[in-house]
Amino acid sequence: MSTPISPVTKVYSVQDAKISALTSDPDGGTPVYGTPIDVPGIQSFEIGGDIETKKLRGDNRALASNSVVSGITVKVEHAKLSLTALAAITGGSSTNSGTSPAQKTVYSLGADDSLPAFKLEGVTPANGVDIIGGDLHWVLYCCTLSKFPDVGFADEDYRTVSFEADANPLISTGQWIDAVLNETAVAIPAA
Repeated sequence: MSTPISPVTKVYSVQDAKISALTSDPDGGTPVYGTPIDVPGIQSFEIGGDIETKKLRGDNRALASNSVVSGITVKVEHAKLSLTALAAITGGSSTNSGTSPAQKTVYSLGADDSLPAFKLEGVTPANGVDIIGGDLHWVLYCCTLSKFPDVGFADEDYRTVSFEADANPLISTGQWIDAVLNETAVAIPAA
């Protein structure tokens, strides 16, 4: 009989992150996701949240209080711009055209495009946790952007890309966020 792994660990670095379009989330059904898209050059993957607290007072004193998680947010920063990933989180499009030496890829966002829902998953490198050869995955099942991604240029420097999103529970299963600590490192699933 094996002993369960400890739920306590250090968390060192981030090695990979992927975005998958949430294409279907039927009430009582199973969520359906598109093919994962790499977030190239992942540098940080920060999760935070809000808690709403209600306090009941009477007789000149505190009688009760109750708190609920009212929101989860994620902020991601990555080293390279992916027009495909940008289109996946903004609802725009990324199209390739032309033949060499005049090929091009164009990201477009139109007035009628709407912000889509997507899954976001990040993972530490192997040995990025206390378990030798293990890893940790953070999975947010239903995200939407909370502000437009930070893109552009930087004077005489590399320009990193970042975005922020709100995470919501899935309609189908109620899943919101998972932290998965693996005894043996596992890549983010390809589908």
